[in-house]
Amino acid sequence: MTRLLSAAALLLVSATALSAQAGARRAAPSTRAITEVSLTLTDTAAQRAAGKPAIIRVNYGQPHLRGRKVLTDSLVPMGQVWRLGANAATLFTTDAALTIGGRDVPAGRYVAQVLPEPSGWTLILQQETTGAADVAVSRYDKAKDFARIPLTASTLTQSVESLSITLVPSTTPGAQKGAFTVMWGTVHLSAEWVVK
Repeated sequence: MTRLLSAAALLLVSATALSAQAGARRAAPSTRAITEVSLTLTDTAAQRAAGKPAIIRVNYGQPHLRGRKVLTDSLVPMGQVWRLGANAATLFTTDAALTIGGRDVPAGRYVAQVLPEPSGWTLILQQETTGAADVAVSRYDKAKDFARIPLTASTLTQSVESLSITLVPSTTPGAQKGAFTVMWGTVHLSAEWVVK
């Protein structure tokens, strides 16, 4: 009888474990990330209280290296426009008119991509007009380019596992400004943004 109960208990535990595995969740191979800067009026307390802050935001798919190299034909091919992220398109949204890397970018919503070339990297912004929360990646069409912005490239000494895009605000007095940066593997890209 004890052996029969032990066998029944073993079968119950095995069935429970199999059931749990069947409904187990897996982590997605890439994640979604958002970086943003909140811009406020700084002239008077009344202006700060009355106005809602303008936002600069980048919403992007965050792929991970997992042992791969960034500049390869299967990941980020040299000489071809890359979607700057994973899954849905990378969206660059600004409530304020900006100058980025010397190029004027009016308030609006843009699909951001990059073009890596041996002579340098370029940030490409195309206007996004659907207003959808997620925008599917479409075949690149140069005729839709709104701005091509040269990026300053450098090499990191330590590899960054997950694609990381940041908007780093400056604390220096004067115009509101900062840096747009992209880091992945040993690639570091940047451009200055300034509120017009």
